[in-house]
Amino acid sequence: MLKLEDYLMIKTLKRRGVYQKDIAAELGVHPRTVSRALKRGGAPERTRDKRGSKLDAYQGQIDRLLAEGVWNAVVILREIQAAGYAGGITILRDYIRPRRVQRASRATVRFETPPGRQLQTDWGEVVTEMAGVETKVCFITNTLSYSRRFHFWCTDRMDAEHTYEGLVRSFEYLAGVTEEVLVDNQKTAVLEHRAGAAPQFTPRFLDLADYYGFVPHACQPYRARTKGKDERVVGYIKQHFFVRYRSFESWEHLNQLAEQWLRQEADERVHGTVKEVVRVRFKREAPALQPLPAVRYDTAYLEHRRVGWDAYIDVRGNRYSVPDHLAGQTVMVRIGLDGRLRVYANDQLVAQHHLQSSAEGWVTVPDHHQQLWAETLKVHHRSLQAYEAVL
Repeated sequence: MLKLEDYLMIKTLKRRGVYQKDIAAELGVHPRTVSRALKRGGAPERTRDKRGSKLDAYQGQIDRLLAEGVWNAVVILREIQAAGYAGGITILRDYIRPRRVQRASRATVRFETPPGRQLQTDWGEVVTEMAGVETKVCFITNTLSYSRRFHFWCTDRMDAEHTYEGLVRSFEYLAGVTEEVLVDNQKTAVLEHRAGAAPQFTPRFLDLADYYGFVPHACQPYRARTKGKDERVVGYIKQHFFVRYRSFESWEHLNQLAEQWLRQEADERVHGTVKEVVRVRFKREAPALQPLPAVRYDTAYLEHRRVGWDAYIDVRGNRYSVPDHLAGQTVMVRIGLDGRLRVYANDQLVAQHHLQSSAEGWVTVPDHHQQLWAETLKVHHRSLQAYEAVL
């Protein structure tokens, strides 16, 4: 069954003008599977539990043949048929395909990608001075594999939302999107990647990939050379930018200097491998990049909260008001990396705040609680005859 990663590959290859039969051959599926995926506009939903395969009993024998250097599926098929296998060659090829990365290569050959094909992403860390205080800086680097032009963005953490924000900022800096994005096996993008098996990406990273139209790829475990271009950039930034600039007034000041340095220094360097000025080489790559979407992807944290009886929600140690008719309901909150809090009910924006510490007090918009106050201030009038009877 096709996975979402397969569908993204189908969509990308179709966009390049590749024939459906060639796409099917690339993925090892029937052309009708490709045709149905394109008509459906996505990967099929899983509706049944995974059942045992006819191949299960022969996996040990197949693994031994692969270890001996036998990679021809037809040859392996004949061997396991002789042992009683009654299945076809398609599931055998599906089993072998992700394991081909284990095949020993005779030599390490530098792989150069064509323009617009691939962007490599990675994180680095450095300790520097921020507003007079020693501070750990995390920076995400995103490098075009063809031109070697790169962008980096500095922040205070390396979680998933900051990874997505760093990628989006790089796409905007480069004014386009590559066909593929190669990531390391960080948990922000990859849920699981065992050697010899296809990676399982996080749902939100797949959503980002689909939104910007790139195919996600992950480095093979223990094969650092797969993403060497970007890992060398991490060292280049540490040894050049963070040596030239050693103190910063704020995060905004740091990132302003970073983009200035990128244009004045990094883009103007002659790359040691391709022997060409990066800016000049990028001019040939820029037309091959895919256009940016009209609306920017929302990289904010996505969470849910239960509204209290007093029409407040608890977010990061403080309380924020929402319209009083939502009391007792569950709402969705988006917490932007800029500290902006947005509250949604039934996909409609119902409240906006800026995060602040609990020491500053609860955050309240008076209009949110008009009905609640009206109900509280109602006065119940009683007839004086009740008191006359007592007297």
